[in-house]
Amino acid sequence: MADLGHQLISVFFGYFAIMNPLANTAVFVGLTDGLGNTARRHIATRALALTFGIVFVFAALGKTIFHFFGVGLPALRLTGGVLVFIIGYQMLHGEGSKMHSSGDVDNDADDNLAVSPLAVPLLAGPGTIATTMSFAAEGGWMNVSVTVAVFALMCLLTWVCFVYGERLLERIGTSALQIVTRLMGLILAVIGAQMLIDGVRGAFALAGVD
Repeated sequence: MADLGHQLISVFFGYFAIMNPLANTAVFVGLTDGLGNTARRHIATRALALTFGIVFVFAALGKTIFHFFGVGLPALRLTGGVLVFIIGYQMLHGEGSKMHSSGDVDNDADDNLAVSPLAVPLLAGPGTIATTMSFAAEGGWMNVSVTVAVFALMCLLTWVCFVYGERLLERIGTSALQIVTRLMGLILAVIGAQMLIDGVRGAFALAGVD
């Protein structure tokens, strides 16, 4: 039970850091500026439904994907660790990650906006996918279930932030948002470093090096 609780906390904070609902809310509000509440709610719902679907596929089929491409878990952890560390490093310095960037969009295309840039790459970007596969691949179906359940909770939390984004940002303020972003960046950088350490250990174990 203690291990499950520790896993739930680790996965939650890992996703909270990389999803960064508060910072992404600011992006969402900017992208949907001028749209009505109904349109915003529709975009938020569609974007997060797509995000959950993408992450669910990678969580459930992570090991199958590994075997299909002949990729081992240490390779994933090494690559994912680099990606997550870079994203965290950029956030730590107050920069938006280029791998989770919104880019230029046409606000008139509501459905397209929900798909790109919101679902991909803002919410289900490379860092999110790498983190998901690393969490889910550590064990059996219990790990997959925990990963999917926690991510579903994170999607719900992000949806609430999006829908009530303007009021939320008014209460938080720009300075507090920057502080939260930097703290999330620090957490991500640490998670990335740990993934790298685990990847190196796994690679040495496969090579038969103690």
